[in-house]
Amino acid sequence: MVTLAIETEALSKSYGRKQAASSVSFSVTSGTVFGLLGPNGAGKSTTVKMLVGLVRPSSGMAKVFGRVPSRADARLGLGYVPEQFRFPEWMRAHEFLRFHAELAGVKTTDRQSEVTRVLREVGLEHRERDQLRTFSKGMLQRIGIAQALVGRPQLVVLDEPTSALDPIGRRDVRDLIVRLRSDGVTVLLNSHLLSEVETVCDHVAIMDRGRIVRAGSMADVTRGHVEVEVRCAGLTTQTLSALEARWTAVRLGEGTGSSEVQTFTTSVSDEYEATHIADVLLAGGVRLLAMIPRRRTLEDVFVESVTTTDGDSIPAVRGRQ
Repeated sequence: MVTLAIETEALSKSYGRKQAASSVSFSVTSGTVFGLLGPNGAGKSTTVKMLVGLVRPSSGMAKVFGRVPSRADARLGLGYVPEQFRFPEWMRAHEFLRFHAELAGVKTTDRQSEVTRVLREVGLEHRERDQLRTFSKGMLQRIGIAQALVGRPQLVVLDEPTSALDPIGRRDVRDLIVRLRSDGVTVLLNSHLLSEVETVCDHVAIMDRGRIVRAGSMADVTRGHVEVEVRCAGLTTQTLSALEARWTAVRLGEGTGSSEVQTFTTSVSDEYEATHIADVLLAGGVRLLAMIPRRRTLEDVFVESVTTTDGDSIPAVRGRQ
């Protein structure tokens, strides 16, 4: 039986006349990594805050492991890294984490070992006795992730967890997310770094103007036509006509016809269909020099999904897994 870590139904939040989130419906299966995407002001952080019990919904339903987020027992198994964390800079790293261990219900006798464990997870074991005021922005982000891991929560919510990290730090966080998933922990990742989301997430939902406009597994969301770039020599008008008769979106590259080497691009349903382009070229006596397929990326899907003009509106989409 599939266990849902997160479930929302028509979840909405308004501040006066401003609708921050509208009819947000999606579910996250336990033990998976779910990416929540969208441009600035799309309603991602508001949705996250409703899920962790910091903001009360105006309407709709949200559950974390079957419990309403406002309940203390629902939040007990949840780790959260907010986008803007306010740290008590006078505290030392071990004091800060022991405080969160107490909040998480870790036994007194186990707190020091738990502090050591989470510091090692984020690569800060050598700064255990240092005050947080001496930490760089990236190190503060790491200690924020560490506090979210205290008590081994079942669900970890990461709101822009790598925004202050360098490439090595981002890779470390990606590796950490993969380890959490392998341990059966559910991760909700809110990030602007689409390549990062594409690398680690099993499912995604894209929000725009408070609504979910695209959702599904990573494979389903990025599925679509494959664009193929072809470089060839000796492309004749007759062969070009044969190509256009079968693939209507044949686009010639600049300079085609002015030299022996020519380029064109077209779209096919899958990479197997691209082999038929080669068949047409060879049948026409054209020399095939290169064929480069390019699948749609998450960035392509994101740009297609998000509203770009003030007058546009996109209907809500349910995001069930």
